[in-house]
Amino acid sequence: MKRFSKTIIFFFAIFFVLLLVSYLWWKSSSSAVSNVGEEKKFLIKKGQSAESIGTELYRQGFIKSPLAFKIYVQLKGLSDKIPSGEYLLSSSYTLSEVISILLKGPTEVWISIPEGLRREEIVQRLVEALEISDVEADDFRDEFLRLTLDKEGYLFPDTYLMPKNVSPQKIVDIMLDNFEKRVDQQMRADIAKQGKTLSQVIVLASIIERETKTEQERPIIAGLLLARLKEGFLLQTDAALQYGLANLQCKNVGVCTNWWPKITKNDYTNLDSPYNVYKYQGLPPTPICNPGLSSIKAVIYPQQTEYRYYIHDLNGKVYFAKTLKEHNENIKLYLK
Repeated sequence: MKRFSKTIIFFFAIFFVLLLVSYLWWKSSSSAVSNVGEEKKFLIKKGQSAESIGTELYRQGFIKSPLAFKIYVQLKGLSDKIPSGEYLLSSSYTLSEVISILLKGPTEVWISIPEGLRREEIVQRLVEALEISDVEADDFRDEFLRLTLDKEGYLFPDTYLMPKNVSPQKIVDIMLDNFEKRVDQQMRADIAKQGKTLSQVIVLASIIERETKTEQERPIIAGLLLARLKEGFLLQTDAALQYGLANLQCKNVGVCTNWWPKITKNDYTNLDSPYNVYKYQGLPPTPICNPGLSSIKAVIYPQQTEYRYYIHDLNGKVYFAKTLKEHNENIKLYLK
């Protein structure tokens, strides 16, 4: 009986020691790294795991222990609730203070602008990503659209890190500057050698962006459309017609939900718009969206082809034709 009592006492002593050690470790690990420290920027990348975030916080001197960070967020169920973006942190913050700041959201956020969006679609993405209130959203949209009135096609699609309080002017400057960098001097020189202008390239690239499904088909369709223009064919692309149709239908930017409306048979012949390239010869007057680098390069470096027609079936597969007869056969086979 005495031996049993001693065993119990021994295990209680061990448990107490472990509890005390754990408490002291946690108290030390969750305390601030320093008593003083100015705020510095800390970036969380999109898709970064909680474990990786803890490791990076430790490496940059914001916390004492990545293990303590991991335990804290797992026990609280916060592993997937820390938003990506840029934060201001200090080594004088405790672990709980650091996590509290992370959960409040970043001072700068990642904003993805995919290829092929109109500027009206871009500004809506900005309003949502920056969490702009309904009261301020209309003014933000109006300012952005005013500043980009003649900038369609040059708002380069990319993933940007922007302050939550960023102004429309700053956003436009960043996107235009990115375009200037991505469409480099060699590309501009090659455009000039071909007797084209950058404006012509971007207009056609914007059509390519909306008309194609894969990167592989873009140089072929670019070559095809350039040949049609050279030979005096009507361009006959639905995307340009859609742009013109939406310009007439969507007057309220904040309300419009479909900037690429379905085309009816009457639209091909009756829509009186310079973007109706089924009626009007040549390129439309402006880009119809903001193309990515792949589409821009496809126009600068097109693939020479004998094809003059193409369609995509309902699964997005492209079918080319050299003659109108072949094209009509493809329509019967793959679209009807």
